[in-house]
Amino acid sequence: MRVVAYLSKLESGTKLSANIIAEKQNIPLRFLLKLLQKLRDADIVESFMGVKGGYALKKAPSEITFKDVIEAIEGPIYLNRCLEHPEECNNKGPEKCPIHKTLEEIQENFKNDLDSVSFQDIIDRCKE
Repeated sequence: MRVVAYLSKLESGTKLSANIIAEKQNIPLRFLLKLLQKLRDADIVESFMGVKGGYALKKAPSEITFKDVIEAIEGPIYLNRCLEHPEECNNKGPEKCPIHKTLEEIQENFKNDLDSVSFQDIIDRCKE
């Protein structure tokens, strides 16, 4: 989140080396490189090779949501194992389980909430 928020504050198209990002955000370089690879694979950042290379956002901050970044790093969001693998429910199956249905609703609301917050919103909040 911090990496994307940091890159979002920069002028569009600004490229920074992983070393600078790591230093400015106080993130170990090896860990940051893994994060940047996942963010690149999710089309959130792009990487540029060479002397003037580095990393930059691939999309506008208004087009990147908290949900996008969480799923890029962690994978799909599930509050409970049974929501990811309903066939493994050991309580009468998901169709009859009131806990499953309730968690499913909470999960959907949570994902919608994460999807409603863009990194432009974060930039705007910093200006207040």
